[in-house]
Amino acid sequence: MKRVCVTGAGGFIGHHLVTFLKRRGYWVRGVDLKHPEYTDVDADEFEILDLRRWDAALQATRGVDQVYALAADMGGMGYISTHHAEILRNNSLINLHTLDAAVINGVERYLYSSSACIYPEYRQTEADVVPLKESDAYPAQPQDAYGWEKLFTELLCSYYADEYPMQTRIVRFHNIYGPLGTYDGGREKAPAAICRKVALAEDGGSIEIWGDGEQTRSFCYIDDCVEGIYRIMQSDYPKPLNLGTDEMVSITQLAHMVIEVAGKRDISLQHVPGPQGVRGRNSDNSLLRKVLGWEPTTSLRDGLVPTYGWIETRLTSRDRV
Repeated sequence: MKRVCVTGAGGFIGHHLVTFLKRRGYWVRGVDLKHPEYTDVDADEFEILDLRRWDAALQATRGVDQVYALAADMGGMGYISTHHAEILRNNSLINLHTLDAAVINGVERYLYSSSACIYPEYRQTEADVVPLKESDAYPAQPQDAYGWEKLFTELLCSYYADEYPMQTRIVRFHNIYGPLGTYDGGREKAPAAICRKVALAEDGGSIEIWGDGEQTRSFCYIDDCVEGIYRIMQSDYPKPLNLGTDEMVSITQLAHMVIEVAGKRDISLQHVPGPQGVRGRNSDNSLLRKVLGWEPTTSLRDGLVPTYGWIETRLTSRDRV
């Protein structure tokens, strides 16, 4: 039985990944600063550890064959655009310590969770953006500290794989969403935030959208995400791979899709000032298809149905308390 460690196991993608791995017969240690907020722990062990500390990273990675490194200080645009120093410091410490501790503890394979935020601003200035290939990362110009740290750690993983007996894999997430994720408090991503706003709106009401709503993105459903993570870890490909869909929509289109899924009537969009990130971003999945013979298949509308349903149920239950 393979023994694995999932860092960030109290977070959205992390606890979904723990469940996925347990169903496939892995022994799993989950590590985070907190337990999963919306579900029970599925891991064989779950340790509350602060990976910004070197001793905690050594403890987290002991006695395992593989590490899925998902731990990060992150959130939606409202958070990552206003906490640059905190994010750069925390994530640098987490990843430097965890990667080095994995080598010391004899880990065989290490998957690092990077982000589409590593891509240069100059390639994302138009809403009708050309889909981003993995090779588009350089010359580098990420928008935020979050993206700079991710790009730095990608390089670090590659160098570690060259110089130490540990293989590394790198996945670049493109806007992952789904049930059991943060939907309020400031760290939520756009799909969850819009689902929350629509769920709270009455027929004939309105919801707020940051900016003009014409900024574009692609969104990847959580089930496809964890399947992709697992396939990338098992592959022989050591360089970064995009993990997302190429179904690009504007934020306005996303909002109308959520309104349709919700069955609400006459909900208008009120455009207000707020951080918008890059103007356009989409995933080019050509390399992912070539390497894995696979790519995410869940359409945005199909993924929004369970996502909205879960958030609406959470809000309804909260109101009853």
